Parts: sequence; C-alpha cells; structure tokens
Amino acid sequence: MNTPITLTIAGSDSGGGAGIQADIKAISATGGYACSVITALTAQNTQGVFGIHPVPADFIAQQLDVVFADLPVRAVKVGMLAKREIIGVVAQKLRQYRPEWVVLDPVMVATSGDSLLTGDAMDSLLTELLPLADVITPNLAEASRLLDLPVPGCEAQMNPLLEASRQLISVDSALGRPQAMLLKGGHLHNEAASRDFLIQAAGTVSFSAPRLATRNTHGTGCTLSAAIASYLAQGVPLEQACRQAKDYLTRALQSADRWQIGQGHGPVDHFFALHE
Repeated sequence: MNTPITLTIAGSDSGGGAGIQADIKAISATGGYACSVITALTAQNTQGVFGIHPVPADFIAQQLDVVFADLPVRAVKVGMLAKREIIGVVAQKLRQYRPEWVVLDPVMVATSGDSLLTGDAMDSLLTELLPLADVITPNLAEASRLLDLPVPGCEAQMNPLLEASRQLISVDSALGRPQAMLLKGGHLHNEAASRDFLIQAAGTVSFSAPRLATRNTHGTGCTLSAAIASYLAQGVPLEQACRQAKDYLTRALQSADRWQIGQGHGPVDHFFALHE
C-alpha cells in the first residue's frame, strides 16, 4: 500500500491550535500521513502571538532536503513563512523537488489579529511562491492585501475582489500565476452562510455551509488548507478536495463548540470522528 504523504511547511503553535500542529492533525484525520518542516517557533496561545522565533533559512533547507530525499511526498501545504529569506529558500526547494501539488495558504495575520509576515516579505510571496502554487487559499483580508483592494464587508461588495482574483488566475504574466484560488468568505460574519469560492480559468464554483456562532475558530485556515493538500495527495480532484475539506472543517467547528480550551479563540476539533 502506498501511503499518501503530505508535507506541511509552516510555523509551530505552542498552543496547539494552528500552524504545524493543526496541519498534522488535519492531515492525519483526513486519511493521510503528515511530515513537517518547521519555519518558525511561536510563543502563542488562544489569546494571541507573544513571540516569533524564525528558523534559520539554511536549516529549513536541510529539513526540506532530508524529507524529500527519503519520503515520496505527493502534496505540500505551505503556511507561515514569516521572512523574505525563508520564502526564498522554500521556493528554491519547491522548484528543485517539484511535488505534484502545492497548496499555498498565504498566512499574514493570526486569528487574534497578530501579524505573522514581515512587510518586506510580501513581494517575495508574490514573485517567488505564487507562481509555484497549484491553489492558494487566502481569506478576504489576505486576498485584498495580495490584490491591493479594499476588504469587502458583505457578499454584495465582493465583486471587485472576485474579478481581480479571476484575472490573477486566468491571465498569464511575467511572474507566473497560481492555477486556482480558494477565496474564503468565513470573515463575513453578518452573512447567514459561510461561502468559499474556488476560482479557476474554467470558471468559479462556490461551497456553502451554515455559519456557526462559535468562539473556537483558532486554526481554521491552517486546517482547511492542510485538509485540501491531504485529499489531493490521496488522488482526489481539486474541486472535490476543496469540497471535502470544507465539509471536514465545518464538522470540526461544530464539534469544537462544546469545548472550553483557553480564554480566547479555542481550536477546532480535528478528531471529531473519534467522538462519534
């Protein structure tokens, strides 16, 4: 049996709800095998990020080399990279090893509102990593920053962002382009449903789930992108992988609502199936 292997490249969350910890849980819970390359250590809990200690770029390169030398990685999820130098070395290694799938979650801000990406890293993210991604998974704030547009406050205001996203996907440029974008609408808190939009050159489809009134939302973006990568590694087509990941996250949110973990935004329940 060939075990579907997914590599997560991201920062560590000492509170256990996001980052590498959330990715490993999500990949495992959705049927894959998770390996990891840690790009930063954070002093973090449900209330915020209190410190970030980036891993030296040469050690990140060494982690990537030894993983790819031994494990047949099919899909890679890329999360928090923090600095321009780290983005550069990750991009270099992705070009070198050419995994079948790259899912890029352009992590810029934590659920608590704390910044996770230095200002000078944005250009590197756009020019070096975006062209290597098969799918990127920004939330509304991240997509607005990437595309230099206002953050929409409701679905009625989303047309400019959706149109700019279609242009990014469908128009070739000197910088290259991702093949798809999953634009996440979870931050439109006044809407009755949580809708995500999968934008590809062939068209746009949306995935909808009931909006849940819960404080346990820490690590939702990490969890969703890791689940997509896990399903892709198992041979699930992209649109179906996004749909299954959305369903998985919804059930993880529903199950976690009974939890009281920490004093801020608690984590989702990655292993809800064990309780059922």
